[in-house]
Amino acid sequence: MKKIGLLIEIKDDEIKPANYGMITMAHGDEHQLFALVVNADTPAYRDALSGSGVTDIVDISTPQGAWHPDEWADAVVHAMDRFGIGTLLGLTSPQGRDLLPRIAAQLDAPLVMDCLTVDLDRNVARTTQYSGKAMADIQLTGGHYIYGVRANAVPPVPLLRTAGIHPFAAPESPASGLTVLATRPGKAGTVDLAEADVIISGGRGMKSGENFKVLHDCARAMGAAVGASRVAVDEGWVPYTYQVGQTGTKVNPKVYIACGISGSVQHFAGMKSSEMIIAVNTDPDAAIIGKCDYYIIGDLFDIIPEVTRVLEGGGR
Repeated sequence: MKKIGLLIEIKDDEIKPANYGMITMAHGDEHQLFALVVNADTPAYRDALSGSGVTDIVDISTPQGAWHPDEWADAVVHAMDRFGIGTLLGLTSPQGRDLLPRIAAQLDAPLVMDCLTVDLDRNVARTTQYSGKAMADIQLTGGHYIYGVRANAVPPVPLLRTAGIHPFAAPESPASGLTVLATRPGKAGTVDLAEADVIISGGRGMKSGENFKVLHDCARAMGAAVGASRVAVDEGWVPYTYQVGQTGTKVNPKVYIACGISGSVQHFAGMKSSEMIIAVNTDPDAAIIGKCDYYIIGDLFDIIPEVTRVLEGGGR
């Protein structure tokens, strides 16, 4: 039996849904699962975690309280030492990409990001390589093991356990050369791209940033997230946080709708594991047409508003 740490992310006082799949990945072989929660403003998350299969909840508080990646990483390292945790799983998310490398550096531990599966008994992580063309099983060695798990890589499976609660006040961190000037939370009620069940993305065919309103309206009607191709981001139409692809966010939704996207190798590498891919494009020879499950040849500016109208109750 191993002691496994799970770095839990909270947004708007609720556990981010992708955490539950990560916890499921750690089920089995009676491992002791420690949910590590940093500076949570509400204890309401404890009941939800108890139904997810964790055996222990470590409620970590830092001296400053506010977000600071150096201080938070230092606090997690101290908690791992206090509870004898040798393996840590976190999400491959913006927060995870900030914290996990810092934690690994402090522990002089190997780190693998964007894991699709993790074998905790053999310390083996499976990831994609060469723009998703191949899979690699990576064997880790050392005293500690750190994994960044891709959101939605594993569906969550509830497992009811009574979790012990352990408050942990982290000691003062060493002086940091990093100053957090401000934090700007995303819009309330929006769906995180990496965790979305449905994503509607736009590419060169959107023609401008203003035209992304068509996708936002449709996404709001279907409870989806809005993504984009690299071209749309490079043109400055949408922020980098929208980008799906090899150099953006890798996603695993149930449905991925590609609007005006040609389907480059770079983009396809970030969404190829979608359960269903739907393309809307005026070009019947676009690469995306040969890679999708369903396609519509037509103008997205005619098709998507009509889909929105139907979803909002406008009928056929």
